[in-house]
Amino acid sequence: MDPQTDASWNPRTLVALATYNERENLPSLIEAIEAALPLADVLVVDDNSPDGTGAWCDKHADGDPRLAVLHRAGKLGLGSATLAAFSYAAQHAYDVVCTMDADWSHPPERLPVLVASLAGADVAVGSRYAAGGGIDGWPLRRRVSSWLLNFFAVRALRLPVKDCSGAFRAYRMRTLQGLEEHPLQATGYAYLEEILWRLKRRGARIVESPFTFTDRRAGASKLNVREALAAVGLLLRLGSAEWLGVGRGRL
Repeated sequence: MDPQTDASWNPRTLVALATYNERENLPSLIEAIEAALPLADVLVVDDNSPDGTGAWCDKHADGDPRLAVLHRAGKLGLGSATLAAFSYAAQHAYDVVCTMDADWSHPPERLPVLVASLAGADVAVGSRYAAGGGIDGWPLRRRVSSWLLNFFAVRALRLPVKDCSGAFRAYRMRTLQGLEEHPLQATGYAYLEEILWRLKRRGARIVESPFTFTDRRAGASKLNVREALAAVGLLLRLGSAEWLGVGRGRL
């Protein structure tokens, strides 16, 4: 059933959360997600969090049929966690998979808007930089560095969005078919840009939906200088491939 031809399209939806030490945030966040999308399920992909995130999820899932947990052996990275969620969604016949941070940076109440945006698209990107979007709780230095990264990545990869470095997204599952055939080069945060770039090169229709990003409620950010430098290096390589036409049609 296609939302473009059927106004009653009600996709079977999975909301995926990649976690590492998010025990403080998850209880209220999962409750809010389930309230925002009453028919959706939630998947937590946990990288063996030492704070007990995975154990809490197991216990909570016993009484919540809408919650599932994937346990991984260690801190394997956001990119592979996202691909694991895509694989789970495909195996369980979901129509749509949404991704979001597990630290309350992304507002659960905007999830219905993201999913509805797929009526005319294959990917809906929650955008801090589209008209109506914004950022709360960040110092000027972090705002400027984020804007510069997006400005560079959007132009290097010729992406049809203003915000390509955020995980607040909704994907139609049929758009993701075959993505796993070519492993992601990114292991850290640059997977966000790489996935959009790959989908764009395959002809995916990508739209933006504005939202206001809020700094995490609890816990510490996982981004560090090493990962940031690795992300810039990968973006340079992908940008070269984009402008030279390398691999077009194969990714």
